[in-house]
Amino acid sequence: MRVFLDTNVLVAAFATRGMCADVVRTVLAEHDWVVSETILGELQRVLTDRIGLPRKGVRSIVEFVRQQAEVAGPREESPVVAVRDPDDVAVLNDALGGSADVLVTGDKDLLELEKVQEMRILTPRGFWELVTSAE
Repeated sequence: MRVFLDTNVLVAAFATRGMCADVVRTVLAEHDWVVSETILGELQRVLTDRIGLPRKGVRSIVEFVRQQAEVAGPREESPVVAVRDPDDVAVLNDALGGSADVLVTGDKDLLELEKVQEMRILTPRGFWELVTSAE
């Protein structure tokens, strides 16, 4: 399965232990991880500015993600969906551009959509339940 992880999931995975870290480990081991330059930039900014991690550590995290995931570009055409936050359009566009089967996010506005085209939108817990119930 091709899995696109939103910034909030990655920040939680690298800044804390818990469900999001488990999701990242599972994606690394069993799925195709898709990311975008938009997500990598947000990840770097949030880990540095909000979480306060040292820049060297943040660079290592971003480089790790870049090496482990396929960095996809956005689709040329934006999805036709109503979203409150314009930044969410970029996330959807990047995930669709990477042919993701699933977008994993904690963003309530995105989660309300549930599905865009063939791509499901799930919480980290929803993704975990999906992949562990298939075993």
